[in-house]
Amino acid sequence: MDTFITYWAHIPSAHRLLLLLGGMIFFWVAEGYYPLFRFSFRRYRHAGVNFIFLACTIVLNLLFGLITLGACTFVTTKQIGLINWFHLPPLPAIFTSLILGDLFGQYIPHYLMHKVKWMWKFHLIHHSDTHVDVTTGTRHHPGEWLFRETFMIAGVFVMGMPVWLYFLYRSVSALFTHFNHANIIVPQKLDKAISLVFVSPNMHKVHHHYKRPYTDSNYGNIFSLWDRLFGTFTYTDVKTLRYGLDVLEDQRDEETGYLFGLPFDKNVKTDY
Repeated sequence: MDTFITYWAHIPSAHRLLLLLGGMIFFWVAEGYYPLFRFSFRRYRHAGVNFIFLACTIVLNLLFGLITLGACTFVTTKQIGLINWFHLPPLPAIFTSLILGDLFGQYIPHYLMHKVKWMWKFHLIHHSDTHVDVTTGTRHHPGEWLFRETFMIAGVFVMGMPVWLYFLYRSVSALFTHFNHANIIVPQKLDKAISLVFVSPNMHKVHHHYKRPYTDSNYGNIFSLWDRLFGTFTYTDVKTLRYGLDVLEDQRDEETGYLFGLPFDKNVKTDY
């Protein structure tokens, strides 16, 4: 276990990038053989647009990620947070970090972005994708990254999350993001079984339906626990879904300039 902890505490940037891209490539290939929807679109152009947003996220991580890592170091040094107060051994600490990391890093900011109008307008970019696939998980406005990371830092203090657990959580979360957004067929019985504990692909696809109330459901990324606990869990037949948003023009979902400007576009009206 010491070797495992040391690895994640000092994981090379190249390894983190390999995990990010490796998972994405795996599901990209799987989509080609077992697609849920057979979209009529230029797949590489679509991916290129979403990768522009991924590049922005990577740059933000490089510039401001040190703040989060500093918070991890601070709580460890000062023995702040649940993991430190209860002296949790590695396995319970991993479980705590994944569960609460999903709450603070995903569920809470995601829920708020659907309820607070000015935050929702940043999140519009993610929901504007009319061809949801594995690359859609990278499609986030830079402003959204700031919201999510702010709540993640709060979670670091609550959990007492050390650096190694932060990197482990981020890697697991990224793999689930790829899994949940991938345009792959998952048999309904299997998908429902997965969704008893984890966020499954069909479960998350409901969140990308173009109309409420389905849009306002299934906010988790790793575990279905928080959605079930807070009454935001929804499940329906994915074949009935339509991606995008009813307040946006579908044909503009690959216009990069338009997408970056959406949060500031007063012509885009929302119900929030």
